[in-house]
Amino acid sequence: MQEILVENVSPSVGQGEYPARAIVGDAISIGCDIVCHGTSILDARIRYRHIKERNWRYADLRLIDNDAWIGEIKPEKIGMHKFVVEAWIDTVSSQFRDARKWLEAGEDISNDVLAIKSNLEISLRAQTGKLVSNLISDIEKNPGNTVLLFDRDSPTGREARSLQEKKGFSESDEFLVSVDPRIAGFASWYELFPRSQGSDPSKPGTLKDCIERLPDIREMGFNVLYLTPIFPIGETNRVGRNGSRSVKRDDPGSPWAIGNHLGGHKTLNPELGTMQDFSDLLAAARSIGMDVALDMAFQCSPDHPYVREHPEWFNHRPDGTIRYAENPPKKYYDIYPLNFDIPDPMPLWRELRSVFEFWIEHGIKLFRVDNPHTKPLDFWNWCLTSLKRKHPDTVFLAEAFTRPKLMYGLSKAGFNESYTYFTWRNYDYEIRDYITELSSMQLRDFFRPMFFANTPDILPYVLQHGGRNAFIMRAVLAATLSPLWGIYSGYELCENIPVPDKEEYLNSEKYEIKKRDWKASGNIRDIIARLNAIREEYDAFRGSMDVTFLGSSNPNILFYMRRNPSSGSRAFVAVNINPFEEHTSRLSIPSSIASGILDNTQVFQDAFLGTRISLPGREFNLTLTPGRKSAAILIPEV
Repeated sequence: MQEILVENVSPSVGQGEYPARAIVGDAISIGCDIVCHGTSILDARIRYRHIKERNWRYADLRLIDNDAWIGEIKPEKIGMHKFVVEAWIDTVSSQFRDARKWLEAGEDISNDVLAIKSNLEISLRAQTGKLVSNLISDIEKNPGNTVLLFDRDSPTGREARSLQEKKGFSESDEFLVSVDPRIAGFASWYELFPRSQGSDPSKPGTLKDCIERLPDIREMGFNVLYLTPIFPIGETNRVGRNGSRSVKRDDPGSPWAIGNHLGGHKTLNPELGTMQDFSDLLAAARSIGMDVALDMAFQCSPDHPYVREHPEWFNHRPDGTIRYAENPPKKYYDIYPLNFDIPDPMPLWRELRSVFEFWIEHGIKLFRVDNPHTKPLDFWNWCLTSLKRKHPDTVFLAEAFTRPKLMYGLSKAGFNESYTYFTWRNYDYEIRDYITELSSMQLRDFFRPMFFANTPDILPYVLQHGGRNAFIMRAVLAATLSPLWGIYSGYELCENIPVPDKEEYLNSEKYEIKKRDWKASGNIRDIIARLNAIREEYDAFRGSMDVTFLGSSNPNILFYMRRNPSSGSRAFVAVNINPFEEHTSRLSIPSSIASGILDNTQVFQDAFLGTRISLPGREFNLTLTPGRKSAAILIPEV
């Protein structure tokens, strides 16, 4: 018996220990090496199914080169899938190939023909095959011509291969693929504080005010409304404006200091409205094609019911008092972190999972999870796996600015998406290196990067100093580099007043209520709307992150290709990353890429400017001016 080895199966995360990630309806490329001694032709296929289904589905694998095989599956159902690679000896094709070679060499093939005929007849004893029956007749009437014309990929050849005994059958281990909803792989997020959405400066905004703002946000092209925490806010040690410990009577406190006498994580802050208002917000959003994401921070104010009911869930000092949240040299006196390092953590784990379940039951499917890297990976694996088993359409975004391998570990543990270090990558080499890392096949199989251009915690120096031009440039980069991007409200107004010498907002909205003129002069609403429209219109910006940097003679201009791995669609983007000066660069498209593009057309749509451009060849000069002409987004005309 010939031994067949099935090796190097992909996608495989942690050698199959963790599931790879895919989007429902998108093709998943399956690759492997299949090795067998001797010269026999092999056949192979992919066997796959949803874990809740009994019947397997099958997809062909094809030999590429040097024992490497490739194929694809296209799951149409959200949830966990299994797949296995099967391989066996293709006896009938091997026999026809050998007979043809003998015939072409002038040898007698009568015995070879008898062996082929016998093998086909044995196949027909198990199953009926009309084409194989005809093939037997043909080989009896005209053996030489039938041998010469046999094609293993023709309908007759495929039937003969399917009916034959799978000699030397071998299969790989089982591998997992988590097939997620489309919103997990392609979305534009808009973050806001509900209490700042009202038009009356004398009182805080409510969820009803958020409903009023929805058309405005949808007009900019965003399809996810992300709410900062909506739970009751603690009174004890409440912080004042700019995080000061000096508090005035009307200071609203940080919404991340969760819990008071009214309740905790399963309670809506009554200042924002009622649960009916919450349901109305979700319904209003979905009526215009938007989803709502909820911020989930597993931490407590000193007034949270957990502190009274479960003091064992917190860290205690030697004097018996509960330790505040700390990130030396900072202390957060309004927050108690939960302690996962306790003898019996399961009651805590179950309670935190029930918080997700509560909001899922009330219609939330998208969660942004605050600081997940400060909780055990085992907890997240247990929690998210069990939640997705019951609610496979849920999506979890990890807000983790930590060591890269820990960020990747959170994705392996079940997070669908992750914040990234995009915010701090500004120079050409920084952007190239980081995006190339995120685009690698090793990470694309499981890690989905979210590019927020700003957050309530982060006002990058480039936005502080580069002004409106920098806001446009960074929005172009975020929206075109990653399928997932977002902004925190105020970005469209180019708000950039910092705490001196820090990447933080002065008069931060985390600690006060803001009232804004959303149509104020100098806003970039129309540019953001254009970027989101381009993402929706052109398929190249969908799919997993696939970016290839191309030639640019000037480090101030980045030139790259965005490709959708599922469809193969491509777009070319050039961005002036210097917000202060106009720059010209000699751009070049490698021949390996140009041969598939410039052979068919020289004309491109500049989707960003709404013009057409004719390229003279693989190399061309391009001038980009900070502001409205700071970028070119080139789409090949079909």
